[in-house]
Amino acid sequence: MSNIMYAIIILFVSYYAYKRRSLTKSGAIAAFFVGIGIALGFGYKGLLILGAFFVSSSMLSKYKSKTKKSMEKKTQKGSTRDWLQVMANGALAAVVGIIYYFTKESMWIAVFAILLAAANSDTWASEIGSLSKRRPLSIRTFKAAETGTSGAVSILGTFAGLAGSFLIALIATLLFPIQLWGFFLIFLFGFLGNVVDTLLGAFIQVEYQCPVCGQMVETRIVCHQNVVKMKGFPLFNNDMVNVLSGFFAALGYLVFHL
Repeated sequence: MSNIMYAIIILFVSYYAYKRRSLTKSGAIAAFFVGIGIALGFGYKGLLILGAFFVSSSMLSKYKSKTKKSMEKKTQKGSTRDWLQVMANGALAAVVGIIYYFTKESMWIAVFAILLAAANSDTWASEIGSLSKRRPLSIRTFKAAETGTSGAVSILGTFAGLAGSFLIALIATLLFPIQLWGFFLIFLFGFLGNVVDTLLGAFIQVEYQCPVCGQMVETRIVCHQNVVKMKGFPLFNNDMVNVLSGFFAALGYLVFHL
């Protein structure tokens, strides 16, 4: 398939996702460029893996969305993804696609799959874990936390994270010439990316509190003004943590591979 055909298909899918309100306008534009970078290096196989991540994460975001209102209020982000969320989960994968286009070194296939496995693992853990009947446990305080709190884990969310990484590893192994050991490494480092995300969320991700209503949020955009920073660093919001978790998962694989 020619690059022009890939561009047309990616454009159509991005526009369709925008019309379905899975992406904002800026998110659709970002998704188009992410798709181009991945298609350039990995062709339709890379797009199928990207599609598996995007479709499954979008469906899970919309599943029982009414019960997730508290989590969306905390992050000020709903099921419609903006350009920051798209780039946080897909920009590195697109860069790896471009690198593979020029180098054709097989290790970049695994790196690409790990980046999307980490993103899928984190998304599944968050979206499914938020439906747990038990409150998650903060790994920073070892106390029960509010649903949607970064750095908090639940049994349901952990198994969901494992399943999310497993799915991407399985699809990548079926599409590319990846052996059983490679499948295991993609699955393992993909899930480890989710673990890193949890650690970063617990200790360095910024969190604010509204002094008026006491609500804990991850952004300055809240119902009242003059929010107070309670922990973390302003630079490290949820999108930055997503980028770093994927980066460290991929870096861990590269160090292990070399």
